[in-house]
Amino acid sequence: MKVALIHDWLLNLGGAERVIIALHKIFPEAPIYTLVYSKEFTKKYLPNAKIVPSILQKIPFILKIYPYLPFLMPLAAEAFRFDSYDLVISSNIAFSKGVILKPHTRHICYCHSPTRWLWDWSSEYNQEFKKRGPLKYVGVTLFQHFARIWDKAASARVDYFIANSKNVAQRIRKYYRQETTVIYPPVNINHETWNMNHDQSDPRFKVQDSRVSSDYFLIVSQLFKHKNIDIAIRAFAKLQWPLIIVGRGPEKTSLKSLTKRLDAKNIFFTGFVNDQELQTLYQNSIAFVMPQEEDFGITPVESMSHGKPILALRRGGAKESIIEGVTGEFFDDPNPIVLADGARRIYEKIKTGYYSPLVLKKHAEKFSEERFKKQILDFIESKI
Repeated sequence: MKVALIHDWLLNLGGAERVIIALHKIFPEAPIYTLVYSKEFTKKYLPNAKIVPSILQKIPFILKIYPYLPFLMPLAAEAFRFDSYDLVISSNIAFSKGVILKPHTRHICYCHSPTRWLWDWSSEYNQEFKKRGPLKYVGVTLFQHFARIWDKAASARVDYFIANSKNVAQRIRKYYRQETTVIYPPVNINHETWNMNHDQSDPRFKVQDSRVSSDYFLIVSQLFKHKNIDIAIRAFAKLQWPLIIVGRGPEKTSLKSLTKRLDAKNIFFTGFVNDQELQTLYQNSIAFVMPQEEDFGITPVESMSHGKPILALRRGGAKESIIEGVTGEFFDDPNPIVLADGARRIYEKIKTGYYSPLVLKKHAEKFSEERFKKQILDFIESKI
């Protein structure tokens, strides 16, 4: 069986990109089609993959201007040709599900979510453009209308949907009227034995620099507005407890400015860190904080695999990966006061040694890459 893979874009490492990397490990001979890609990214994470870009890749400065060209992306996706393939697997964020295939070619779509700025986030997206003037607001609203028509039609081209969580499966049923199978995304599980001598019962909260050696709360996230990092900053500025924020993104400058205005010397930004540094940060933290709603949320599970409990917003995929009172705690509203209250609750439990690192690690192993590979292959065998 001849297989091809397709992903919207290959630019930064996130949960969706981890899925396409895992799929490439399962099908190492399959080429990866994509609308645009960064050579730096593919060299680092997909060094042996054959990358087939769309016609958009030829546009000068495409890696800087691609966010402003969504009106061209449906055309670029439809221009791909897969005539010689028996199976196409799309790792879909927005446009890759829209490829047009011959009748003999099956299409399995691993859907990270129905296109959010067209569906469940459309109101918030519109409000952002409303602030920029009536012409931009009308233009964006009109584009969304026609994009929704295309998006719905594109979903009908898929033979089988896989959702990355029950949360996303509900959205697929609502917006696309398609049934799905849930296969959770692969998580890089820590298989090493952690340092059991690390004293979790009496956190000292001593901070020396941005590579704090121990006793801090940790956030690992891309720095976008919807990630609610500002809420966590305000909460921990009040608490005066150490918080390390790992990641990069367009909100980095404004978040650092907020930290400075709050005089929060207990909050540190590391920017991008390599895998080894990230494992060390997981290992030496006392708890992981997820202030945003995620479709699934891979980083909290990675933290669990190091024996660390999670404090998460009670929304989205977190409700599927976190067991309240066993692997972590929830807070119910994206508000600094509510988050701070949750941090106090989880800290009190940590002080008493309430959470079992062994239980946390065992739970995390349910989301391993090995499990993902087996479920994907079983699904293909049952359908194709």
